[in-house]
Amino acid sequence: MVFIVDGERVIGFDNERGKGETLNFETPAACFGRLTQRRWALIDALLGAGELPIRALARRVRRDVKRVHEDVVVLAELGIVERTAQGGVICPYAEIRIDMHMKPSANAA
Repeated sequence: MVFIVDGERVIGFDNERGKGETLNFETPAACFGRLTQRRWALIDALLGAGELPIRALARRVRRDVKRVHEDVVVLAELGIVERTAQGGVICPYAEIRIDMHMKPSANAA
């Protein structure tokens, strides 16, 4: 999965070419507003861990279950994690790469 700062939508690419998926944001503020430090900690705890119940994930990151659940909802909306039929959560990616491209704004002169 590649995150590119440029517009807020998830785009699927041809997996046969190894491009994976891309998550775009309109601004860096939008990116860091949605992908907070605590949410990155959840992603880190989930990478390679398989399915975890929310309570186990909360224990793993030493956070309140309710707050972890709220963050998992946001991460699921972004497509970074998935909820399972058993009520757990899983990160379906083997790795996550961050790519940030910034261009001069129209107001720069």
